[in-house]
Amino acid sequence: MPRKTQAPCPCESGQPYADCCGPAHDGRRPPTSAEALMRSRYSAFALGRADWLLASWHASTRPATLDLAEDPAPKWIGLRVLRHEQRDENHAIVEFVARYRLGGRAARLHELSRFVREDGHWYYVDGDPRED
Repeated sequence: MPRKTQAPCPCESGQPYADCCGPAHDGRRPPTSAEALMRSRYSAFALGRADWLLASWHASTRPATLDLAEDPAPKWIGLRVLRHEQRDENHAIVEFVARYRLGGRAARLHELSRFVREDGHWYYVDGDPRED
């Protein structure tokens, strides 16, 4: 009997979702770096996991609610991490380009995101859109 392959992670790490972002999404293993958290957040957008997006957002900037039910909904189709810079033990930035389709049209989100680590957990603080 052929072995079933696991679904690839949406963050394009090359790993199966169950070994990559899945453990963060279901609370089994927190991301160990700002880049890993950013990848898990991209995967959460791709999979409609508003619960993880809110849980991984720093309390100082987190919205009260997050509605991912846009019409039409974006289809997330790719992620490229441009850089991950550890500023000090508890602060980091990640620059990335996320590609998506909205109503059949391709678009890109290029952002420089800020992250902070508190009590051993990384959180997304905010981000600045970048011009391509």
